Amino acid sequence: MMFSVIRVVFLAVAAIMGQLIFSQMTNLGGNTFLGAGIGLAVGMAAIVLELAVRRAPVRALTGAIIGLALGIMLAALVCVPIKNLPLSATVGGITRFFIYSVFAYFGLAFGARKGIEFDFRRTIGIFKASTEAGNIKILDTSVIIDGRIADICETGFLEGVFMIPQFILHELQHIADSSDPLKRARGRRGLDILHRIQKTAGLDVRVVEEDFPKIREVDAKLVALAKVKNAKIITNDFNLNKVAELQGVTVLNINELSNAVKPVVLPGELMRVFVLKEGKEFGQGVGYLDDGTMIVVENGRKHIGKTVDVAVTSVLQTTAGRMIFTKLKEETEKEEYQVVNAS
Repeated sequence: MMFSVIRVVFLAVAAIMGQLIFSQMTNLGGNTFLGAGIGLAVGMAAIVLELAVRRAPVRALTGAIIGLALGIMLAALVCVPIKNLPLSATVGGITRFFIYSVFAYFGLAFGARKGIEFDFRRTIGIFKASTEAGNIKILDTSVIIDGRIADICETGFLEGVFMIPQFILHELQHIADSSDPLKRARGRRGLDILHRIQKTAGLDVRVVEEDFPKIREVDAKLVALAKVKNAKIITNDFNLNKVAELQGVTVLNINELSNAVKPVVLPGELMRVFVLKEGKEFGQGVGYLDDGTMIVVENGRKHIGKTVDVAVTSVLQTTAGRMIFTKLKEETEKEEYQVVNAS
């Protein structure tokens, strides 16, 4: 109702202004009725334009304004050489008016159409993706089931975007639905770990739909997705580690991280170890530290089921883990005693 009153008042003002303007134009005979009619027509045209603009989408209006501004600027550039042509003032003015009108129309029409098609959120996504490039990490099935990735995330050492492909979720679900109790437990553990990661504060966890139907193996799909997203793969799978590196994809191996933060063990250092089983070589016994590091005890087979003191002889570091080779403390002391007596 209020807008209707405003429009009526606007039409009245437009008619009065038209009447006043034409009353001052002596060459038209000061026809006040003609002036009022023209003023009223201009006011009605303005109201029609206002109604059309009100119904138009904001993106269309924004595009139309930008297109109009660009069209006027292009018309101004085109009209520069026209001023130097030997044309009369009337012909030159009409020509410039025609050029401005054409360019303004095309700018409005093209800008409004492209404004509707323009997706501002997608543009923001492009710039956001460019800033995220190189900081995206993709989790594979093995590292999710392993579970240590959740502990690392909670410490705050990893940041950025964590991507979980749909085909990884499908694989986890397939494992969780397995008839094998061990596989079923592993699959459910993986799903629980994912929920835990999603709840970790400060992490941006996204489930992505991208798939590669022509690629059958999950590891190959991971490498292909990492290439497309310019992402890093987090894994503890030795084979995937090597394949990804050969194809130029950066890999963050949890096992390598675990090995890097383990305490340094030097040759000659003493430790206590529980000999759990026999080793591959004759007479060897094998034990483990709390972090899973394998301890190979020379001549330790006879001490299986016992805790013994050993001395470190050497350390073998591999991407699959770390192995510490030791000798029984009594044998080391005996060898040292023999060396001293020999000297």
